[in-house]
Amino acid sequence: MKTKNVWKKIAGMGLVLMLSATALAGCGGAKLEGGTASTGAGAAAGTGTLAKIKERDKFVVGVKYDLNLFGLKDPASGNVEGFDIDIAKAIAKKVLGDENKIELKEVTSKTRIPMLKNGEIDAIIATMTITEDRKKEVDFSDVYFLAGQSLLVKKDSSINGLKDLQKGMKVLTAKGSTSAKNIRASAPDVEVLEFENYAEAFTALKAGQGDALTTDNALLYGMAKQDPNYRVTEETFTEEPYGIAINKGDAEFVKAVNDLLKEMKENGEYDKIYEKWIGEKPKK
Repeated sequence: MKTKNVWKKIAGMGLVLMLSATALAGCGGAKLEGGTASTGAGAAAGTGTLAKIKERDKFVVGVKYDLNLFGLKDPASGNVEGFDIDIAKAIAKKVLGDENKIELKEVTSKTRIPMLKNGEIDAIIATMTITEDRKKEVDFSDVYFLAGQSLLVKKDSSINGLKDLQKGMKVLTAKGSTSAKNIRASAPDVEVLEFENYAEAFTALKAGQGDALTTDNALLYGMAKQDPNYRVTEETFTEEPYGIAINKGDAEFVKAVNDLLKEMKENGEYDKIYEKWIGEKPKK
């Protein structure tokens, strides 16, 4: 009897060990397609921006609300429209199959990188110039729009370019923008006044608080379109390549966006968006 009991105990222990091994195998890695068990690295994969967008079924993007032609909110309808918005819709359509699966969040030149880094948005499409300093914080897509910094002045102003900016004059721009840095370097004798956004800067210009407003010419054309009493000087004194900002190290999403931009330029969709908002076809 004792011998039988011993063998029963041994058999029972063996069964427990088999069940434990099976459970551990189940925890250690689920089967992937092709029958290979996933490793820890494989389980961590798919947590990039592209996967998050698909899981959420919505593309959350940071855009400007105050820039005519690129991102401007209609106070009556609440809709935000512009060049950047159409690019964002194209990404949503490519990734999710529907351009309306998109959520627009307002950013400024000052808030856009922090909002991206803390996960509030998936990408920045907000007239953001690609710079070496910014590349230290975020990754960029290929250039999707090439602008140049210029000046917005009253129609009867004697200012036609940098050479006409005299000591004591005031030039307005937005906080955190490359425009502020560029104008200080290009016209060191002028006083630079920075505002929270370009809408505030334009309001200040119309109120007589400055002699000129500076940013990329593409944005200035939008302001001049809003108020025909102002004009954009022909001279540009920088090249401002706009890129879509993506979280640092997310190579998969950068590639997906670059592939889409290339596709849009090849099939003519990009040219249609450009002409719709800028009024002419892009220069090749």
